[in-house]
Amino acid sequence: MSGFINIGITAAIQAGKAILRGFANLDKISVFEKSTNDFVSDIDHKAESIIISAIEKSYPEHSIISEESGIKSGNEITWIIDPLDGTNNFIHGFPHFAISIAVKIKEHIEHAVIYDPISNDLYIATRGKGAQLNNQRLRVSTKNKLIQCLLATECPSHSEEMIEKHLEKSRKMMVKTSGLRRTGSAALNLAFVASGKLDGFWQSGIKIWDMAAGILLVKEAGGTIYDFQRSSNYLESNQIVAANLKIADKILAIIKD
Repeated sequence: MSGFINIGITAAIQAGKAILRGFANLDKISVFEKSTNDFVSDIDHKAESIIISAIEKSYPEHSIISEESGIKSGNEITWIIDPLDGTNNFIHGFPHFAISIAVKIKEHIEHAVIYDPISNDLYIATRGKGAQLNNQRLRVSTKNKLIQCLLATECPSHSEEMIEKHLEKSRKMMVKTSGLRRTGSAALNLAFVASGKLDGFWQSGIKIWDMAAGILLVKEAGGTIYDFQRSSNYLESNQIVAANLKIADKILAIIKD
């Protein structure tokens, strides 16, 4: 494994321990509302500090994009961090959240780590070298009939208008698939697509720190990623469709209908 992956794994596991300690003592954590139904806890900040400290100890010159701390720029190598993807789940005691760390070099995401501290599942990927879950090679599902597929999505906004638009798409998807899930963690949704637990995932309004690591996992597991215009502009458009090549266009057709 590369030095980047090793640092990412070390940082994620250390942050995961802090998150689990907080999860065991939810009555003692502090929670703040950044905007309507968009929460952050002191555990988010603690996990982020652990990750950034681990990165800066080895690579002090690298750039960092992190959900809570913002952007530290100046280098073509950028670490993209979500210290706790699924904060709303976390603060409610719902055991479904993850740490997401990606390394982007120039225009390409080169390395990815997603760590689920509840299950102790560690997902990693390096561009051109495949994706793994706990040292086992990952492959996306091979289903080609949408009616057999289990999909996931996340609602992009708390705007009533946006919710209605999303629900209409979701209703159409539910009729034509085996089922639809909204789990509260985009990073884990993408990791589940990469490992075949989910057959596909779509979301608009998704942030770069939610999807950067998961994008590489899906690609390296043999899947495809594009935005709602079927382009590779997903990091800028904040829209994503992730699936195997056989059903991605079928999902997109329903989204665009």
